[in-house]
Amino acid sequence: MTTAAPGALAGVTVVDLSRVLGGPYCTQILGDHGADVLKIEPPQGDETRVWGPPVADGASAYFRGVNRNKRGMVLDLRGDDGRTTLLGLLAGADVLVENFKPGTLEGWGLGDLTTRFPRLVHCRITGFGVDGPLGGLPGYDAAVQALTGLMSINGDADGEPTRLGVPAVDMTSGLNAAIGILLALVERGASGRGQVVDIALFDCALSILHPHAANFLSGAPVPGRSGNAHPNIAPYDSFACADGTIFLACGNDGQFAKLCAMLGLDLAADPRFADNRARVINRDALKVRLEGALADHAASKIAARLIGGGVPCAPVLDVAQALAHPHTAHRGMIVDGESIASPIKLGRTPATYRLRPPAFRKGAA
Repeated sequence: MTTAAPGALAGVTVVDLSRVLGGPYCTQILGDHGADVLKIEPPQGDETRVWGPPVADGASAYFRGVNRNKRGMVLDLRGDDGRTTLLGLLAGADVLVENFKPGTLEGWGLGDLTTRFPRLVHCRITGFGVDGPLGGLPGYDAAVQALTGLMSINGDADGEPTRLGVPAVDMTSGLNAAIGILLALVERGASGRGQVVDIALFDCALSILHPHAANFLSGAPVPGRSGNAHPNIAPYDSFACADGTIFLACGNDGQFAKLCAMLGLDLAADPRFADNRARVINRDALKVRLEGALADHAASKIAARLIGGGVPCAPVLDVAQALAHPHTAHRGMIVDGESIASPIKLGRTPATYRLRPPAFRKGAA
């Protein structure tokens, strides 16, 4: 861990009652940028502490990856002593983050906290919100991916709907929670009043259906799975090379022209490939021509040559290769060899990494 000047959120106090991923990711963002985050766990601990292997020092890599820059405390909120302690903490807090099933806090006599603490920003992360046809039901990343159409557009055209390889719904919910908290804190500076920040996994999943939702709402057919291909752009897909795969992401005619010139192809004169609309319609024929030209090239070398020449392109790396890439080190994206650094780079008040994830101490107030 490192120390440095106070971050952008220095002086902001956060009580974190959340578990698993969306909430902890949100509060890690706040902690990285200077907030004083107190992570409160139930007597049994955050369940992700045992989501492994790998597990070290009583905590899984999963837990450690989203819980740095937090102090720790154990409270049993089912008892009067725990609730009294929590209320005392909230009296001096700016932000509360929790992801209990709707009604849980109310059942403990802890409802309507922004009335009791008028300056408190209360961020509630739920599966579906507190009301409506699905209101109050528990939400889990993969199930929400299935429900909101994300799985239906992910995978090969002739394969099964596929869960995204990362918990994109939970992570997006954590990001939106952090954004919502910051918006509420800015507004509080003018009004002097806190408010509830309502984040639902369902909403966040729908929000990342771009461009598929926009296409459908504008009259396009129900989108299906297209593998790595983009529904609106071509060539925007993975392409086989002699020893691996590259991804081409040509977003305009100029980039496509550069690609053809560098591969020695004269495709611009072919009406099937003259503009993006034509290339999207004839994407299969275009892929055959491009892979034929790439067949004798090493993936890493041709990718470096293409991107150096102004063609958006990259070799398809595995996780180990990506983490070992020299640019990962240059950008300082790994903290203490165990977690990914904040991607938010502020010039005067950068993120700092002051505290390792809190150890778990049994016993509760």
